[in-house]
Amino acid sequence: MPNSQKSPAFQEFTATAAAIAREAGAILMQHRGRVRIEYKGEADLVTAADRASEAHITARLRACYPDHVLIGEEGGRAAGGAKQEAKPDDGYCWYIDPLDGTTNYAHGLPFFAVSMGLQYQGKTIAAAVYNPPLDEMFTATAGAGAQLNGHPIAVSPQTELAQSLLATGFPSRKRHLNPNIHFYYYFSVRTHGMRRLGAAALDLCYTACGRFEGFWEFHLKPWDTAAGGLIVTEAGGALTDIAGAPHQLDSPEILASNGHLHAELLAVFTRLFGGAREVLPDPEAYFSTRVTV
Repeated sequence: MPNSQKSPAFQEFTATAAAIAREAGAILMQHRGRVRIEYKGEADLVTAADRASEAHITARLRACYPDHVLIGEEGGRAAGGAKQEAKPDDGYCWYIDPLDGTTNYAHGLPFFAVSMGLQYQGKTIAAAVYNPPLDEMFTATAGAGAQLNGHPIAVSPQTELAQSLLATGFPSRKRHLNPNIHFYYYFSVRTHGMRRLGAAALDLCYTACGRFEGFWEFHLKPWDTAAGGLIVTEAGGALTDIAGAPHQLDSPEILASNGHLHAELLAVFTRLFGGAREVLPDPEAYFSTRVTV
């Protein structure tokens, strides 16, 4: 980044993103209860709320920063959509998820978010993730820390996996091909528990503020991780792929943690990917031996 670019300039981007994300969140709340569902795939939903949210975000960003590249989840599916091609060495590039947690939203579950992350020359410099039902605004600026509703946040100090709460997600498409159930089960019986809440941007933010000790998921898109990833690292957490390499927006998976547990988590993934197997309980055996009260 050029020396003339200081964090105060980046903080202006963060403030703008937070304001726009809050406006988009209000649009999502207005659409609740009258959602029209469409299907992008077998289990991948898109709603009129997604489109309205992204249209608003796109218009506001283009008015504020006409030279910035905009890449959004719903772009290309609607007139004036945000999806464009950008290279890592481009200038300013926004990654927008107008409604992360669409399935939750469509079913009335109040766990969804607007996510906006800004990269400059391939590095994320500003981020905002807003959960409208809880009015929680997570923000971060490169080099200036992370906040929840304006107050600094930090990752959990927990160093024991057995005392940890972890989160993951499962893909909406080709779920039968994904091996994540093995990792889910492994950690379910060795921690305080697993959570699968259905909005990756918020899972990352919850890791950043210490509610989770770690989160992983396979095959997320750049708009899923751009903002939340910066919020994790600015809160003091670690962010890699499952092989331990630094996470990039095109990485095949993401692993976020409080840092203290990162090496142990990576070692588990290495063992399981290397052939170790978890034997899941057999439903037939359980049914035949259960005690009926």
